[in-house]
Amino acid sequence: MERDFWLERWRLGQIGFHQSSVNARLQQFWPTLEIEPDTRVFVPLCGKSGDMWWLAQRGHPVVGVELSTIAIETFFDEAAAPYEVRQQGRFAVYDGKGITILCGDFFALTAADLRDIGAVFDRASLIALPPPMRARYAAHLLDVLPIGVQSLLLTIEYDQSRAAGPPFSVRQEEVEALFTPRCRVDALDRRAVEEVPPRFHAEGIRQVFECSYRLVKER
Repeated sequence: MERDFWLERWRLGQIGFHQSSVNARLQQFWPTLEIEPDTRVFVPLCGKSGDMWWLAQRGHPVVGVELSTIAIETFFDEAAAPYEVRQQGRFAVYDGKGITILCGDFFALTAADLRDIGAVFDRASLIALPPPMRARYAAHLLDVLPIGVQSLLLTIEYDQSRAAGPPFSVRQEEVEALFTPRCRVDALDRRAVEEVPPRFHAEGIRQVFECSYRLVKER
């Protein structure tokens, strides 16, 4: 799950984690957060997610962070969106159409990089990481985000003993353990998916749940 793993996945085009359509839970639950349209939204480990365009179309300046230049350049190219590239500290910064993507290591982010962030959308970050890295990820995220930031966190749950991640199963107890020391955690929804993904079905998994949370950083 280290840097080279993800870079190789993008290089080989092994990106089954990518969703070609806008996430349905984002569309359902984002409005319930009542975030003002001009609020800057952070999307960690963003890949080439079209969810960023959905957020931008609703008036949100978007900031993503992503390791792979392939993912970032493909994101803009597929939308025929012009972009500029500049250097900012340890990151190459891609800017285009109201979206800024920092190319580099999430763990290199500082509070200065995210000082204007007012909200976070995490669909594929926490569940992409094995347990030790999830704890490190959550701690670093909370270290660099301003107080008061709201997050929409999406996870999945399944029988982890039957299949290895990613994506990993992350249960509510773990979400609370990772975030409640510094955040309010509200469980918004937990529902079984209608069709279990083929990969999970082949491993004998017959139920997968999608879970949605609202987090508010309080300290």
